Amino acid sequence: MRVLFWGTPAFAVPTLRALGEEGHQVVGVVTQPDRPAGRGRHLRPSAVKDFARAEGLPVLTPKRPRGDEFLAEIRALEPEISVVVAYGHILVREVLDVPPLGSINVHASLLPALRGAAPIHWAIARGHESTGVTIMRMVEAMDAGPILHRVEEPIGPAETSADLTIRLSEIGALALIQALTLLEFGAIEEVEQDHDAATFAPKVDRASARVEWARPVREIVNHVRAMDDVPGAWTTVDGQPLKLYRPLGSPHGEQAAPRLDEGAAPGTVVDAEGGSGRGLGVAAGDGPVWFGEVQPPGKRRMDADAWLLGRGVEAGTRFE
Repeated sequence: MRVLFWGTPAFAVPTLRALGEEGHQVVGVVTQPDRPAGRGRHLRPSAVKDFARAEGLPVLTPKRPRGDEFLAEIRALEPEISVVVAYGHILVREVLDVPPLGSINVHASLLPALRGAAPIHWAIARGHESTGVTIMRMVEAMDAGPILHRVEEPIGPAETSADLTIRLSEIGALALIQALTLLEFGAIEEVEQDHDAATFAPKVDRASARVEWARPVREIVNHVRAMDDVPGAWTTVDGQPLKLYRPLGSPHGEQAAPRLDEGAAPGTVVDAEGGSGRGLGVAAGDGPVWFGEVQPPGKRRMDADAWLLGRGVEAGTRFE
């Protein structure tokens, strides 16, 4: 099948790779333009662009995927179908209809749940025990098209969004190949979504990643797992940001918990004994939560015990 592929982040690469490995002809790749990245803010290509160039595939990087000139470019590629994986733009009807078989999307949730830009983050943050991948036919509304194929997957109790993203990227690639095979044989039934049951997963940003210490321990644990490793859950200490990782509702390892001030206000450091193996303990809304790793400003992610041995904070310090 002649495929026009659309995608930008690393999550999309396994699907692009699988298309070639399964004998489909990728006639072109559309991805976001190079963006400034890193401390030097140098222009950096997307993960999809890097892979496509290495494979010798034609690459298009429009600022906005629309207009007569762009439509002429993709029509000239003569695709039979478009496959879209985390591209980053809602495609207009004229673009969706260019291939005779239309356009299909790989979405990292069990639609109609978690429509939007960050379904993996919010599945974990909201305490879901399972999620999955949906292959759907695209319409102009966000993630609202008919469902072609779905694969459900459990979420591990300590799994982070970074972990789950890698796993679902591979599952999504396999699900897409299965859906294309069913389409080729006319053996697929398109099922309209229950739009009344839709939930949404908005883009995650720095503001949404901040820890709210008055929330229950379980919610904070889920939130920190969800924000790992980008953008990273964070708080402030003495006006400076501190990122937090590897959360647990009890001390790390099997070490006995210290005697804690049960009346400590949310956000108060209650365990800062460096070298204990427990990590950093902080009061939440209904008890303490521990963190195995931290990232102070201007430094790399590090073991919380090592940071505490360097006098990162003391018991009684208040996080905001």
